[in-house]
Amino acid sequence: MNSALLQFAQWLSERSFSIGLHESFYLYNWIETTHVMTLMLSLGMLVVVDLRMLGLCFANVPASQIAERLDKPMLIGFSLMFLTGLLLYVSIPVRTTQSLWFRIKVLLLIAAAVNAWLFRGYLLAAKKSWDLDAVAPRRARVAAGLSLALWAGVVVTGRFIAYDWFDCGNDNPAFVDWAAGCVAAE
Repeated sequence: MNSALLQFAQWLSERSFSIGLHESFYLYNWIETTHVMTLMLSLGMLVVVDLRMLGLCFANVPASQIAERLDKPMLIGFSLMFLTGLLLYVSIPVRTTQSLWFRIKVLLLIAAAVNAWLFRGYLLAAKKSWDLDAVAPRRARVAAGLSLALWAGVVVTGRFIAYDWFDCGNDNPAFVDWAAGCVAAE
């Protein structure tokens, strides 16, 4: 699996659009800035929804009303954040593919997406039962707390991708090289 991922990353890194993104000082910086700004937009909205579920803010506003009003800007921000994240990957595919932090980030993103998908259905059903409660039921609070923790992990690991603490070729423990997807030179 790691060899296949590395081969794909190497193929991608040889494409002109990948080289152009990586070598363009201004374009790369604009993409990275847009990625961070849309991260703040989408996560800002998400934090408000999660804090409402935990009963820590806007307790007098129906949960479904907050979710409905923040849903569109949150999804727009997430979509742009995802697109710019893909462009950041395309610009430096080999190093990113073999980054321990990137791999952890992807796992956290998948877990956050599953949590959000499950929680969204539960939240939409809130109008009939707990929508006006100051504090959401335990299930919603657990999902909100998990959401905050997972997204905090995504942000932290995303930031760590830029550092070379565990890059392939460093003197890493075997487990770290395995987890990072380091493939021995053949």
